[in-house]
Amino acid sequence: MTSPAAVSVRPQAAAPARLPGVALVVAVLLALPLAALVGKAATAPVVGDPGSVVRWGVLYARVLHDAAASVTVGLLVLAAFLVPETTRTRRRITATRLAGVAAGVWTVAGAVGAVFGMAALIGIPVSDPGFAQQFTTFAWEVLPIREVLITTAVAALVCVGALVATTRAAMAWLAALSVVALLPLALAGHAAGATDHGTAVNALALHLVAVTVWVGGLLALAALRPMLTGGDLAATAARFSTLALWCFVGVAVSGVQSAFLRVGTWSNLGTSYGALVIVKTLALVLLGVAGYLHRRSLLARLRGDTPGSAFTRLVVAELVIMGIAMGTAVAMARSAPPISDAPVADATPAYNLTGYPEPPPLTSGGWFTTWTTDWFWVATALVAIGLYVAGVVRLRRRGDSWPVHRTIVWVLGWAVLLYAVCGAPGVYGRVLFSMHMVMHMAVAMLVPLLLVPAAPILLALRTLPSRPDKTWGPREVILQVVHSRVFQAFANPVVAAALFFFSLAAFYYSPLFELALRTHTGHMLMMFHFLLSGYLFVWVLVGIDPGPKKWPPLMLLVILFATMSFHAFFGVVMTGSTTLLAPDFFEVVKLPWMTDPLQDQKEAGAFAWGIGEAPTVALTLMVAIAWVRSDRIETRRKDRQADRDGDAELAAYNEHLKNLRERGDRR
Repeated sequence: MTSPAAVSVRPQAAAPARLPGVALVVAVLLALPLAALVGKAATAPVVGDPGSVVRWGVLYARVLHDAAASVTVGLLVLAAFLVPETTRTRRRITATRLAGVAAGVWTVAGAVGAVFGMAALIGIPVSDPGFAQQFTTFAWEVLPIREVLITTAVAALVCVGALVATTRAAMAWLAALSVVALLPLALAGHAAGATDHGTAVNALALHLVAVTVWVGGLLALAALRPMLTGGDLAATAARFSTLALWCFVGVAVSGVQSAFLRVGTWSNLGTSYGALVIVKTLALVLLGVAGYLHRRSLLARLRGDTPGSAFTRLVVAELVIMGIAMGTAVAMARSAPPISDAPVADATPAYNLTGYPEPPPLTSGGWFTTWTTDWFWVATALVAIGLYVAGVVRLRRRGDSWPVHRTIVWVLGWAVLLYAVCGAPGVYGRVLFSMHMVMHMAVAMLVPLLLVPAAPILLALRTLPSRPDKTWGPREVILQVVHSRVFQAFANPVVAAALFFFSLAAFYYSPLFELALRTHTGHMLMMFHFLLSGYLFVWVLVGIDPGPKKWPPLMLLVILFATMSFHAFFGVVMTGSTTLLAPDFFEVVKLPWMTDPLQDQKEAGAFAWGIGEAPTVALTLMVAIAWVRSDRIETRRKDRQADRDGDAELAAYNEHLKNLRERGDRR
């Protein structure tokens, strides 16, 4: 039941609450056609003109799609993480139901956009008698349309879930799912054909997520304003302000990266596409200034419950700028950049299959000198190391200690991952089975062996403050995850071991292997799976972070030996294999210096067998040490208990033996 305070402010604040949304819509509707005219996004092609309805319809369908996606994500994020809730209010439920409605609009806009997009690609109007057959037959085969259809399907799932969800955990899962739904769209724009394919896709994915959370969160905050009064409004605005700062950094970094890939030189800023880039840059700068003003003065006024009309004015101004940027971005997505994203002429088979240049023959020195920067993993490693070091510094400043070796192994773990991804294993692993296996073993076995003993969850729980305002921050989310039933199921040592080994075999002996070699999305999913499954397996054996109760060390050793035996068997089978895996890839890539792919596959099996031995020994020693340490701790505990109760346990045991002896004498 809603609180009386919340009810009383609704009639008075209804108009101001609608104003930000209206401002965004007006700004988008003004910016989109202007940007489309500048970038020639709706210009009729010389051949195969689908008509003005399709050319303009695909733009407006996309902007409606993006706006609805932003509202959905923003409402779910606020409902799950940022809005305080009491037993007297139903703000989270209201926000989630509104998100369900927005997700329904998102779904419809996605479906309409797929139809218009297909018509634009094949160059015939939607009203053409043969279009329906063309769409149903070929839509799934066309990458840009397939990605939109996938996003639309996930949006439909979010819609259904948001209309029935009642718990905060369900809202959090829906928020995560709605963000995941955005990722396929990174493959549907210019990024899909960019020269630096992986960097372009990663940058666009980060850009989409950051912009959507930022715009959607601000819209959701404005929509829920009538129900947020006093301290609740201040708490939600403060939490969103921190989130918006992260989004601002993400938008800025990814925007610069994308602009560099598509514009290239300063002189290209004079083109029509460059003009649109300048407009988006100015919008970002203005939003940064607005965010600074928000954090400097408005938050303090909200805590004092005297925001007046300043809150509405600032939100409206920000959303107008966001609307201009959104309309410009939609037009840019269908405008030709100065640097063409057309396929490279006379490309090698390796480039055509992977999107990366063919590497030279691998030499002994190449193991140390080969390098290509994968900005996603570099940024991830730097953020992970930076947050970890910041946590250690915070502990030290308040007088607590943290073992130095944990910080060292944490940094080493991320350094090994960067070498595996960006160094020789990552570069040659795209075209050589043997090097791919080296990369796999490093990411799945060596990296977790270093990261798990660093105890990042324990450090986070010791340094992150709890939130008294009934919102979910990082600490609350971590506690929910480590104590959830899902995590308890996956943290079962048998389940973790089975996931670690059987997913290994299933990956290489299924089409997933070739998908990971050919596509950036498959490669990224493979990397996430290798890292997470390896981390989980090592954690259940030697992890010291909070979580489900650990099994006895003897049982863990049995599971470790069994898993490593299966792993060694996998390596032996691959070493003796006579059939080439992923033949449509390795027989087509045709490296001039690699004449026997089957022999390279056998070397991959040898690497899988050999590299797995050292981590096995290390894990065995770590489990044994933990066993000895736990016995020592248990012995000390019993000694202290004996000192307190006069060794009552030993006396009771002796009395039990005496009774048994007396019974025997009586018989």
